[in-house]
Amino acid sequence: MKLFEPKILTSFKGYKAKDYFSDVIAGVIVAIIALPLSIALAIASGATPETGLYTAIIAGFFTALLGGSKVNITGPTAAFATIVAGIILTQGLDSLFLATIMAGLILILMGLLRVGSLIKYIPHTITVGFTGGIAVTLVIGQLKDFLGLTYPNGTVAIETIDKIKLVIENISTLNPWAIAIGVLGLIILIVWPKISKKIPGSLIAVLVGALICLIPIINANTIGSLYTISSNLPTFNLPTITGERLLTLLPSAFTIALLAGIESLLSCVVSDNMVKDTHNSNTELIALGASNMLVGFFGGIPATGAIARTAANVKNGGKSPLSGIIHAIVLLLVLVLLMPLASYIPMPIIASILFIVAYNMSEWRQFVAIIKTKKWNDILVLISTFTLTVIFDLVKAIAVGLVVHYVIVLIYYLINKNKGKKQKTE
Repeated sequence: MKLFEPKILTSFKGYKAKDYFSDVIAGVIVAIIALPLSIALAIASGATPETGLYTAIIAGFFTALLGGSKVNITGPTAAFATIVAGIILTQGLDSLFLATIMAGLILILMGLLRVGSLIKYIPHTITVGFTGGIAVTLVIGQLKDFLGLTYPNGTVAIETIDKIKLVIENISTLNPWAIAIGVLGLIILIVWPKISKKIPGSLIAVLVGALICLIPIINANTIGSLYTISSNLPTFNLPTITGERLLTLLPSAFTIALLAGIESLLSCVVSDNMVKDTHNSNTELIALGASNMLVGFFGGIPATGAIARTAANVKNGGKSPLSGIIHAIVLLLVLVLLMPLASYIPMPIIASILFIVAYNMSEWRQFVAIIKTKKWNDILVLISTFTLTVIFDLVKAIAVGLVVHYVIVLIYYLINKNKGKKQKTE
């Protein structure tokens, strides 16, 4: 397999008119799914709503154009929400853009060094542990908006434990209207897929919630009441680069790159099984790296392959990278023409969408299965990675998880080696 061979160069052999229309329809549907998710994930990350669309547009277009998968859809995902929010709160948006650019460069190097085939050696217990941890932190981070809580001016919370404390301390400020809208959003998101699989439940929840908030007596925060909505196109921005900033952001950049690589390649594996194709992992990493560098230069948040959106692309007829490109173009039109309407979306609806995202990404069934069926060492790695992700951050969680895993592997190896020597002696 070639080091860099974009799938767009080989996807149109035998391509017919019906395939083109199938790609267009899939691209439009995926854009409709990506729209509320991109806005919600940007807000969860502490960024402005339009940055989520910038990310989905730029990364979605260029990863489809240059990537190693026929149908992978790239954009913002929940995996980055906690680490992105931490960077923004402690060091500002400019540092996030620089960290994203650095992560993009790391991803390109990973692809050039053919690391794509090595990512599969990261223990499954670690990926399940930090994915579950991310899901928990995402839910905790959305409790404020779901409950309609009001915090004192200037309140900042980065760590998950601090967020829990703030929820408890300010629980007396809960807003019944916000809770009612949030619960309604959850009901729609759970029930709607049984009614229609073509139209995403998140879009219905957003529309219903926005209409309810137009009623004068309803008192709940909307995106417009907390953020200034912009329909401007992204503009080029060169972050401030110093040696000190590069060193400070390097651990975060490595974490972003590692997460992006893992999630994208997992998404490729899932889609390969669905379309009976084989992706080029190193091409995908290079394309993802280039996309993240562009996202950083144009004011977006980190991007990776989105498994749910990729699956929706395939299920709705996506045949080639064209569907991913169409999805990005549709989002661009929405940004330019319809973005001001996003100001009417209630924050409890955003929270309910992210609750469902967290549930779907949590892999709780695999978490329980590992605890029930695996040995103590696998359970230890799982629990330690999960706990550190929730209490501290992904950098520490992944580092400690890898160390614990391979130390245990080494111990087992040495024990078995000594047993072998004893048996030979006897």
